[in-house]
Amino acid sequence: MKRYLSSILVFSTTKTDLFAAEAGMPQLDPTYWASQAFWLILVFSILYISIAKFYLPKIKKNLDDRENKIKEDLDEANNLKSLSEKKFKEYEVILENSKKEVTKILLESKNQLDEDIKNKKETMEKEIETEVSKAQKEILDLKKNSINSINIISQDIASNIIEKISGDKLNESSVKAAIDDVAKKNIGKYL
Repeated sequence: MKRYLSSILVFSTTKTDLFAAEAGMPQLDPTYWASQAFWLILVFSILYISIAKFYLPKIKKNLDDRENKIKEDLDEANNLKSLSEKKFKEYEVILENSKKEVTKILLESKNQLDEDIKNKKETMEKEIETEVSKAQKEILDLKKNSINSINIISQDIASNIIEKISGDKLNESSVKAAIDDVAKKNIGKYL
């Protein structure tokens, strides 16, 4: 089979009259090969020049623009990252200062509140002492006044008891003197 194909190939190149050229395929006719080579070189040269001069620079420009845009975006992202880190550090400093300030305000408020409570406590204690001393004074006055009332009641009771026991009515001045004498001796116990 190889021999057969080889012989056909050799036969077709050596013969100037080709079967296909006669059948209507002029591209296989060697007389047209020079013009075909010219047009082939011309078309491919124009195609090469148009691609090299017009299309490739635009494509290269687009690729360069994309690469520059990516670099700019990366640089901007790095700048924004460093800016955000800086702002975060500032935020942490502000937060720490705020915590210190809040602690200071709380301490001052606590001290002020303790001071107010102390002052109010002292005021209340003074008021209580004043009220207690007033009450004690009133009680003492009542004791003194009640001693007179007790003496009078005691005189009446003593007179009635003596009268019922002895049957004689005693002199009220002598009963009063006896009760006053007993009251003076025992008054220190009650006052």
